[in-house]
Amino acid sequence: MELKKTFDFRKIVIVSYFVLLAVYLVVGLLPAGATSVDIITDIEIPKIGLSSGVTTLKLEDGKFITPDSVVGAFSRSRNKTFLVGHSSGVFSDLSLLTVGDEILYDLESYRITSVEILPKTDVRMDNLLIPEEKETLIIMTCAGEMLDGFDATERLIITASIQ
Repeated sequence: MELKKTFDFRKIVIVSYFVLLAVYLVVGLLPAGATSVDIITDIEIPKIGLSSGVTTLKLEDGKFITPDSVVGAFSRSRNKTFLVGHSSGVFSDLSLLTVGDEILYDLESYRITSVEILPKTDVRMDNLLIPEEKETLIIMTCAGEMLDGFDATERLIITASIQ
């Protein structure tokens, strides 16, 4: 009895497709210009159904580079963490939050103590990052009229303290 080895071109194409799909899902092929992010913790805001990873913010030319699809975090002051995200992405519903709403960050529960919208030119990072007596989050995203380059005329700033 003689065995013949045959190759079915369709099977090779199908197997190749699934191998490439698996590589895409596991490795996470990124669009041109995109970079991967290291998730350091998570944030959840039950009222707006937000659940996102949080990565460390990168500073480039004196400006924070906001991640595309997750929240960015920066902390230089005692008990103060600054969180930023795009209003057209992860923070699209942030404007629906009010004083008293809950935020879960890094396994802790925070309550919103203030919600304000300021002109972009009035935002002073040194004031936002002043140390606090208890753990405090400052969450910021764009608001107002949209400008070029994922920017806007105003900033929505939410302050929340640990409970």
